[in-house]
Formats: sequence, structure tokens, C-alpha cells
Amino acid sequence: MTTTAQKTGYLPIGELEMYYEVYGNGLPLVLLHGAFSATGTSFGAMLPGLAEKRQVISFEMQGHGHTADIDRPLSVGAMADDVVAGIRQMGIEPTDLLGYSTGAAVAIQATLNAPELIRKLVTISVTITLAGVQPGLLEGVGEMKPEMMYGSPWHDEYLKIAPRPDDFNQLFEKKAEMDRNLRDVPADDYASIKSPTLIILGDSDLPTLDHAVEMFRLRGGGVFGDLPAGLPDSQLAVIPGASHVSVVSRQELLVPMINSFLDAPMPASKA
Repeated sequence: MTTTAQKTGYLPIGELEMYYEVYGNGLPLVLLHGAFSATGTSFGAMLPGLAEKRQVISFEMQGHGHTADIDRPLSVGAMADDVVAGIRQMGIEPTDLLGYSTGAAVAIQATLNAPELIRKLVTISVTITLAGVQPGLLEGVGEMKPEMMYGSPWHDEYLKIAPRPDDFNQLFEKKAEMDRNLRDVPADDYASIKSPTLIILGDSDLPTLDHAVEMFRLRGGGVFGDLPAGLPDSQLAVIPGASHVSVVSRQELLVPMINSFLDAPMPASKA
């Protein structure tokens, strides 16, 4: 089954013209893609299932997809501010928010910045600390060159839909600079999030499994759910046989668990 956007457009946010696509009808769910990606490569497999019962709005962030870059460094904080402004402009708050990889880091920061806008939060393949990344991986990523991505699905998508296809190398360099300046999310800040959170990763992903468990514990997880206190508001899911790249293609597992999490009633204290 394929899904065609019912509406597309651009949101003026300062100098940025942020592209968006809208699918389906119902309660809103905002999607935030991964680095070098856009709606198609990050969420193409999941979109049909997610849009069956809800209105899905996919934002394409600074320099990605249909959204042209601007004269501003790429940063999680700035993109989170863009997302918050976009949600407010579209009048869809409170909304559920789902981010993958870099988009998940942006989703966490957007939730911290404007908690009143986010009902439930879903993150796929993200860490909140640099120590949570697989050992040695950051060093290897730092040695990459943009030419190494030529011919990849992300590069092919960029050439097809970007308003300035020649900007790919610039996006790569800005992303590399962003990575060099990444900062940990303080544990107390992450633990303070009121939105019930579904933490998803592949069993062979960029985040370590130990770090995912640590994130889950900070969101109230790791308890014995059969006690009177019951299950925590947040959940942890590990997708078997999935890497950082392939995890988002496992729609047969992701869509049912995401829909189930989002469809469940809000906890009484957070409704």
C-alpha cells in the first residue's frame, strides 16, 4: 500500500521555509526524519500504517529534503525551535511526536523546550549522551567524506527533491560540525519529561543496549509491573535483527507497537 500526501507546503519560520507533508486524518502525529534523509527514506515504510487512523505531519528540517539551507549552523537546538514554531503555526498542539536518529534528538529537545505541545513522544535510534554511542563509532564517522555517500539512497533522494542539489556537500560539512559540538542531555532534564515515551532501537543499532535501558530507567522503566503501582507510562522496544539504517524498514513490527502506544489512554495525571 502506498500513501500520497494530501497536502504539502512551507512554513515561514524566520529565514527558514520549512517544508511539510500531511497524510491521513485524526489525532496529529509529527514525524522528524534522520540526518541526510527526508520523509521518504526515513518513514516511507511506516507512513501507510501510521496514517490509517491519524493525521501524520512530516516536517523536513533545515537543509534536508525540500527545505533549503539557510545561513545558520546546523544544530539540534535550532531545529527543535523550528519544530516548535511549526507545530504552533499549524495549530496542531498538543501533538504526538516521533523522531528517528537526529530527528529523535530534535524531538527530545523540542519536548523539553515546549512540554505543553507534546502529548506522547516516540524516539527511534537515539542517545542522550555521547557515551551511549557504540564504542569507536564517533571516531569512524568523523573520518567520513561526503563523497562516501554518493550513490546512497540518501544522496539519491537529495538530488531528486532538494531545491539546491549542489548543496549536499555543504549539508555534510554542517552535519559534521554539528556532531563535533553535540552536548549530552542532562539526565535530570530527560527524566523530567512528562510525555509518556516509547524508546525504540535496533538490537544492532548506533545506541548501545545498555544506554537504551538507562534511558528507559530515567523515564520510569525497569520496575516490576505486576506490583500495585503497575506498569510505567513509558516503554522500551528492541527490534530484533535491525541496524541503525534498517530499523525504520521494519514496519511490520514498528507500526503496531507505535499505534498501540499512541492509542492507549493518557495516564490520568497527564491527560
